[in-house]
Amino acid sequence: MYNDEQGTQTDEGLPDGEFSSLAIDKMGNLIVESFIRELPQDSYNCSSHQGTGSISGNFCYSSPLPEHRYLATPTSWTSDRPPRPKSPWGCLDPYTSEDQDREYVGFATLPNQVHRKSVKKGFEFTLMVVGESGLGKSTLINSLFLTDLYKDRKVLNAEERLAQTVGITKNTVCIEEKGVRLKLNVVDTQGYGDTINNTDSYKCVSDYIDHQFEQYRRDEIGLNRKNIQDNRVHCCLYFISPFGHGLRPLDVECMRALQDKVNIIPIVAKSDGLTYDEVKKKKSRILSEIDKYRLKIYQFPDCDSDEDEEFRRQDMELKRSVPFAVIGSNMVVDVNGRRLRARLYPWGVVEVENPYHSDFVHLRNMLVRTHMQDLKDMTHDTHYESYRAQWLCKSQRTVVGRHTRKRFVLVPMILVNFFFLIDEIILIVLNKLLIE
Repeated sequence: MYNDEQGTQTDEGLPDGEFSSLAIDKMGNLIVESFIRELPQDSYNCSSHQGTGSISGNFCYSSPLPEHRYLATPTSWTSDRPPRPKSPWGCLDPYTSEDQDREYVGFATLPNQVHRKSVKKGFEFTLMVVGESGLGKSTLINSLFLTDLYKDRKVLNAEERLAQTVGITKNTVCIEEKGVRLKLNVVDTQGYGDTINNTDSYKCVSDYIDHQFEQYRRDEIGLNRKNIQDNRVHCCLYFISPFGHGLRPLDVECMRALQDKVNIIPIVAKSDGLTYDEVKKKKSRILSEIDKYRLKIYQFPDCDSDEDEEFRRQDMELKRSVPFAVIGSNMVVDVNGRRLRARLYPWGVVEVENPYHSDFVHLRNMLVRTHMQDLKDMTHDTHYESYRAQWLCKSQRTVVGRHTRKRFVLVPMILVNFFFLIDEIILIVLNKLLIE
């Protein structure tokens, strides 16, 4: 008894002796496993039973009951294990092979889950620029992130700059690129190095970094830690004047005060005022003075053993470019049919993104494309932990000092009370003697 393509029951085409293989169990259901194994595959091909489901190269069978349908085991399966499920990520499935014998659980898509969550949350990055006025700090920042952070900024004249004190200004801009949102905080040090007496002019910069560390520490030990704002300074671009032989005493003192608190990246500003040979000599002189005064700047991490040759080559170019000799410009000009950012001079055009003209491309790649996360990790794992350890040691010394002071105050009080007790005992004894 079979179901034909119209769903009616018929006895036509039933091989002799095979219907007897059907049996009924105690619950009244048909037992068809033995019957399926006895059916000849060449007589019952899938081509004639498309309505009940088909598997290429095998027969299919429908039981007399509509709710029971049995398919033969595919010959392509090499074991009783069914084929692995498809990843819900589709094209992001890390297993692109169709090998059915591959073990598949699904945890290989964890990086995709982390990526999706991070993109949804967005990213934060705080950049500090330190240097005297007129070195092109604002222009460089606008060129790096293709934005205008200082459109309402007032330019001070020479007399006003001499009377100005060092101040900290913070500008925040939200940038979105291909669905990825970045909250960029740019901290500028207005008035730094502009006065005649620049003694301790870097102290406010150091205090600002410590204040952000302290604010993050308080938020971290608070009750609500879900939405902690990370305003710690992740990178400091220190601008060095191209006019001079190397580092000034102010540069040395400032970098020495900040080297254990922030990632310092030295920048030779306005390098278009120097020739190619002068830039090389300037870089060599600055690096030698950094070694001489034992200053700490940001060190690029070493490449892993599994990195490709292209990444290793780019990493070597970045390391050779320190300190970065850069040029900034927000003006777009037409050069030989190409529109690019450049600076126009009577003797020619200086292209900002030309690696033969400046290190702007290397700085942008390092700061945005390759080492932004490493800068944030260094800030959290090294500089912030160092500040936190110093704070804990200072707190411990304060607690010990309090206990010591209490101990020193307690000892004289005990001695005074002891002498008062002796006097009382002597008076009591004398009174008894007089009475007697």
